[in-house]
Amino acid sequence: MTPTVLVHRDQELLAKAVAARLVTRIVDAQAARGAASIVLTGGGVGTAVLAELAATGARDAIDWRKLDVWWGDERFLPSGDPERNETGARAALLDHVGTDPARVHPMPASDGPDGDDPEKAAGRYAAELRAAARPEDHGPVPSFDVLMLGVGPDAHVASLFPEMPALYDERPVVAVRGAPKPPPTRISLTLPAIRAAREVWAIAAGGAKAKAVRLGLSEAGPVQIPVAGARGRGRTLFLLDRAAAAELPPGIDRIASP
Repeated sequence: MTPTVLVHRDQELLAKAVAARLVTRIVDAQAARGAASIVLTGGGVGTAVLAELAATGARDAIDWRKLDVWWGDERFLPSGDPERNETGARAALLDHVGTDPARVHPMPASDGPDGDDPEKAAGRYAAELRAAARPEDHGPVPSFDVLMLGVGPDAHVASLFPEMPALYDERPVVAVRGAPKPPPTRISLTLPAIRAAREVWAIAAGGAKAKAVRLGLSEAGPVQIPVAGARGRGRTLFLLDRAAAAELPPGIDRIASP
């Protein structure tokens, strides 16, 4: 399925637009099924989206007690470390809304029950996902309503970096060692887990991401260009600012906002 490309004027408007879209998607899912599930991403734009969501009055339309929150990847660092995606998400949003703590599912930390063993920690998170999956999900992870991904300049998504072993892995969650950006040890969903989502949103801002976006919308293979393999079961959105959309390949239609 060809992704839909939506382009916003700058990073600030992009974050606001993604936050508004996320409210609508969560509310619709809760109206249809009584609950919703999302997968968060870190990075500058991902955290900005959560801050915008916390700031908008529309957040009150969400039943936060009936929202499951997961993460696409995590830096394998101690709990509360400022570099952890969980820490940023809690500060930007989760500490300001009434989520059910039992439905917030952070990836294990390096000082967690598995200690400094990322393989065991990845296995623990995979087991948690499996326990949350329902028969209608037809797999080892829930059918997330929205899975958000930042896009790196090298076209990585989550902690799936080009040509690394995790891109060949069929398990839903893996430990990543030797990541090319610090910290080197991480935990990540794999492409099969990402593809279980109803909708995948690839979010990118800035000219440094333009080449990665172009390759992600091309026929590139996911081992070399991981974002090219990040597709939702029902829909895939590339949510961009103008700078990140500067090199879109020919034939890709875009929806531009003011």
